[in-house]
Amino acid sequence: MAPDSARETRDTQMIDEMTMTTVVAASPEACYALITDIERYPEWATDISSATVIESDPVGRIAQASFRVEALGRTARYTLAYDHGGAPHQISWKLVDGDVVKQLDGRYEFNPMTEPGRTEVLYQLALELAVPLPGFVKRRAERRIAHTALADFAARLETGPVA
Repeated sequence: MAPDSARETRDTQMIDEMTMTTVVAASPEACYALITDIERYPEWATDISSATVIESDPVGRIAQASFRVEALGRTARYTLAYDHGGAPHQISWKLVDGDVVKQLDGRYEFNPMTEPGRTEVLYQLALELAVPLPGFVKRRAERRIAHTALADFAARLETGPVA
């Protein structure tokens, strides 16, 4: 009986959810342009070693993309499906497939500020790992994800090419 309960505990991972915001010196349209330029992610997004568009929608926007991430001594791959329903002020995604994640669903919102050329960026992510990790490793991974989602994103917008 003990092995079954131990396996059940190992297989059950909690879903971690995070919501963060920052303000960037860019328009919502520039934010949206950067976040949808998937194949250039390896140029600015920490730990993303490759990003490939798999499928585009009828108007040429990304519908599905695959990613390879190398972080904390591990390599992971996953595929996301995108929803552009709120474009250019929102983009969301859902996990299609992944080797170490069961859920990787999230969204960005790009809300114009009253000050011209500034945008509040809201980032939300729901993450569930398929492999158990110690708490300190999960927290470290979450910090890296958050850094890429906001700090790397803002730095690229403010200092690097968007187009």
